[in-house]
Amino acid sequence: MLRCVGPGLIVAGSIVGSGELIATTKTGAEAGMSLLWLILLGCVIKVFTQIELGRYTLISGKTTLAALDLVPGPRIAGRGNWLVWFWIVMWVASISQLGGIVGGVGQALAISVPLTSAGRDHNDHADRQQRAAFEAATQAILAEQADAALEASVITEPAAPPKKSYDAVLWAAVMAVVTSLMLMVGRYGLIQSLSTALVILFTLLTVLNTIWLQSDPFWGIPWPEVAAGLWPQLPDVAAADTATNARPIATALATFGIIGVGAAELVVYPYWCLEKGYARFTGPDDGSPSWAARASGWMRVMHLDSWGAMVLYTFATVAFYLLGAGVLHRIGLNPEKDTLVRTLSVMYQPVFGSAAAVIFLAGAFAVLYSTFFVALAAHARVFSDAMRIVGLIDSDEATRAKWIRWLGGFFPILCWIIYVAFPAPAQLVLISGVAQGVMLPMLAGAALYFRYQFVSEPLRPGRLWDAMLWISAAAMLVTGAWTVVSQF
Repeated sequence: MLRCVGPGLIVAGSIVGSGELIATTKTGAEAGMSLLWLILLGCVIKVFTQIELGRYTLISGKTTLAALDLVPGPRIAGRGNWLVWFWIVMWVASISQLGGIVGGVGQALAISVPLTSAGRDHNDHADRQQRAAFEAATQAILAEQADAALEASVITEPAAPPKKSYDAVLWAAVMAVVTSLMLMVGRYGLIQSLSTALVILFTLLTVLNTIWLQSDPFWGIPWPEVAAGLWPQLPDVAAADTATNARPIATALATFGIIGVGAAELVVYPYWCLEKGYARFTGPDDGSPSWAARASGWMRVMHLDSWGAMVLYTFATVAFYLLGAGVLHRIGLNPEKDTLVRTLSVMYQPVFGSAAAVIFLAGAFAVLYSTFFVALAAHARVFSDAMRIVGLIDSDEATRAKWIRWLGGFFPILCWIIYVAFPAPAQLVLISGVAQGVMLPMLAGAALYFRYQFVSEPLRPGRLWDAMLWISAAAMLVTGAWTVVSQF
């Protein structure tokens, strides 16, 4: 059975970079421990909808968008229904998110291997600023004199910043071209192996960093404070630091849309199940006992795949949140714009000291690039399917396969263009989180529709599963509505 898992790990590879490393950490930095409960809820509750969408694909052999096109509601004849078109709207935000991701990759490489003298000067200047701010904030915590310490940190900073560096943009361009070439010739096995290795490596590093941080008497988060974060509550918005542009509730809701299996991953997961062969090995439903046995067996595989991946990315999510809340929140740093990656590296400084930057940059590159690579591979598959459903291309598999290769080559370049036009990686990620948060209840409703309209007796789940599926849908509806209210 273990040899048959894989789609969930691929999805995990596209989750950890944007949802966990960037959005979750930013939420912790802005809200402290108060929203830990929401982060955990976001990781666990959406898996029920994920598996239900996968169940319908297993039964029918249909892709996600083809299935969503069956949901009742407004439609354009021969051009898809309302859910397909809203997915296209969400896709615009999601591809922008990947613009932020390739920007993060570029930042990591620009810090590690600057290409120009301006880049080296920029790194030296930023390193001095970061060290001064970190040391001043540490002393402020020790002395409980934050204002005086922060004033001292400002005095020690260089008065004139160096010439603007474009090294991050150049590195992002290089990685976009490399990814474009890889995706044009890539196959499922390459994607699965690469994403799994990169995600596991950085997840282990981050979890170990969090454990070691807890053993530090100064930086460790008191366990009563962690326990309090598990109780539903909201952060004190009035106390949010306006100097760091903190909007903890809005950030958390956007994060909820993309942590764990976000709306984009809920749509993508059945595509990877199809490529892995789940539906093909199950075969068409002929009503026979042998089909029921095969389908039940593959459903067990899907459960193992989905819940196993959930355990992996939940560990990563909690670790990133604790680091954001325990380090960045305490010293008043908020990761954003061109300082995103450099600010995130501060989370590793209490444990790894002067080696923190090197260790983090290697890990950040691994996980961000994994997200970029896997998510673009998924986008090429789903978008080509959308083109088929709305009638832009022929419906045969050969045509779709050709478009998957072409889109795989084009999308990385498009992401780089988006980053150049809007060089604020964290904001690009959160914009996608808002769009995905709005679509979550729509997907939950579709999952309920498939459950009660198409699932035959051999694969019909029990009452407990149905109850959890309804709870999952209700949670997505509440957070989706809350996201709309908080943003608009």
